Amino acid sequence: MKNVVLIGMPGSGKSTVGVVLAKVLGYRFIDSDLVIQEAEGKLLHEIISERGIEGFLEVENKINSELNPERSVIATGGSVIYGKEAMEHLSEIGTVVYLKLPYDVLVRRLGNLKDRGVVLKEGQTLKGLYEERTPLYEKYAQLTVDEETLGIRETVELVAEALKKE
Repeated sequence: MKNVVLIGMPGSGKSTVGVVLAKVLGYRFIDSDLVIQEAEGKLLHEIISERGIEGFLEVENKINSELNPERSVIATGGSVIYGKEAMEHLSEIGTVVYLKLPYDVLVRRLGNLKDRGVVLKEGQTLKGLYEERTPLYEKYAQLTVDEETLGIRETVELVAEALKKE
């Protein structure tokens, strides 16, 4: 089985599902945001403050397009889908799984956007970001899991079962 690459909005549970899924599959867990922070020697918000959103997206695209793990579950940052090279690479080295949440559930889960590290362009709303990203998540997803009524365990079980069929 290939790597598993989790994509989705912030608050969709990529990191939480990723850790549990890695244990279930006997895989390593990689949080690409932490890989970016380690490579840059800075926190994500520091990179964004210094380079702006576009500069951060360039760094994110470059680092994700260079990941080359084996037998790993990779939780990506919500903005990874803006990086064409990263998404093409991640699609080659793994099965891309979109953790999909309806907007209203996402709002409840997210709470304070700043605390969650959700970066909005000037004048952009969370709803606008959701509408902008959803088609990109759908474009790159090889497997979509609608989490609306699912807990972590059910999501992990669904993903694990679907991966076994591949």
